[in-house]
Amino acid sequence: MTHRLTMLHPIDPRGSKVGGIETHVRLMFERHPPDFSVLLVGVDERGDLELGKVVKLAVGDHTIDFLPVVHIPDREIHGAAKKLWQSVTLRFALGALRYLPTIRRLGDAPHATTELQRFEFAPIGRMLGRPVVQLVHGEGSRKDQMDSLIKRFWYINALNERIALRLASRIVCVNQNIIERFKKVMPQFVTKSELLTVSVDMDRFALAPFPEGDVFRIVFAGRLDTFKDPPLMFETMRRLHAARGGRFEFHYIGTSDPHRFAEFAAIEPFTIRHGFQNSEGVAAIMRQCHSGVLTSFFEGMPCYLLELLSTGRPVGAIRLPQFDPLLVAGESGFLVERPADALASAEQMTAGFLTLWDEIATGRLAPEAIRAKAVPYSTKVQMPKLFERHRQLAAARS
Repeated sequence: MTHRLTMLHPIDPRGSKVGGIETHVRLMFERHPPDFSVLLVGVDERGDLELGKVVKLAVGDHTIDFLPVVHIPDREIHGAAKKLWQSVTLRFALGALRYLPTIRRLGDAPHATTELQRFEFAPIGRMLGRPVVQLVHGEGSRKDQMDSLIKRFWYINALNERIALRLASRIVCVNQNIIERFKKVMPQFVTKSELLTVSVDMDRFALAPFPEGDVFRIVFAGRLDTFKDPPLMFETMRRLHAARGGRFEFHYIGTSDPHRFAEFAAIEPFTIRHGFQNSEGVAAIMRQCHSGVLTSFFEGMPCYLLELLSTGRPVGAIRLPQFDPLLVAGESGFLVERPADALASAEQMTAGFLTLWDEIATGRLAPEAIRAKAVPYSTKVQMPKLFERHRQLAAARS
């Protein structure tokens, strides 16, 4: 019997919104097993679809039912909202409420569940009347730097989190730190929580040898949000370019405007901006680069990190606990503790990358060994576990 999976997320499967959560959502509807059918409730970026009317879309080897509930142009999807009425999350939630009876009808089946990525949609998910799997990707803490409205309305986010966790049938956390936080401040939710990170498509992000030549290329993919600490990233790139006498390139994959950070001006001449790329395009660019960089104040489990490792590329990063098993000095990259002084951070990151380049140039780093770090996080290992969780919840309800 076919299992009906309803996913609510403000994404247009035909569009260009990128990020770790979006990668997970796309993998879910691209890789669902034969006994699943998927209803994706989302956003129409192009303005060419009738709201509240389902359309069938081919995604890879699968077909999904796509129900757009709000029109939001592509240019408004990619940036963080500055005012509440601009919030993509709020506009999507209002659209989903408007078409709630349609969503209930289209998602109904003897075996059916709902999956959510954002806390704000938990009441809507529960109103659908089926078991809910709530993924927790991590949004940092009140003191952290971020662009989104969560920073200004932190108390609302905290309330939404508690409501979502209470309403969820199962809570899936992308790193152990989230579960440890639950143990301290919300122990009542620990028993229905489990660890399962985002997954990486290791077929798409295939192993590749390091590119030849004497130009060191570092790549970053994603939005340039404040919590990613672009100033530290850019200052590190500037220092690397100087240290290598110009034999250095920085590759940026994404749609954010880096000019809003003053530090970008110094690295613009040797930065290659690739703009939006689908996953095949990202994989191709990663194969032409030597390493990746992460300077974030907080993260869940970045898909970008797993994709680089899968390609056989080491990563230099400001240390977060979930990176420890993945980025090992002399094997797959390096980690730097974040000093209080930003310039000290840039100095340490620069030194780490220069050592990394030397390890690559002298053959001390093997792409095959780097790729092995990603195997436990592959779609083939992890995604069957998540689909099985949906099956179990539906079976327990029937």
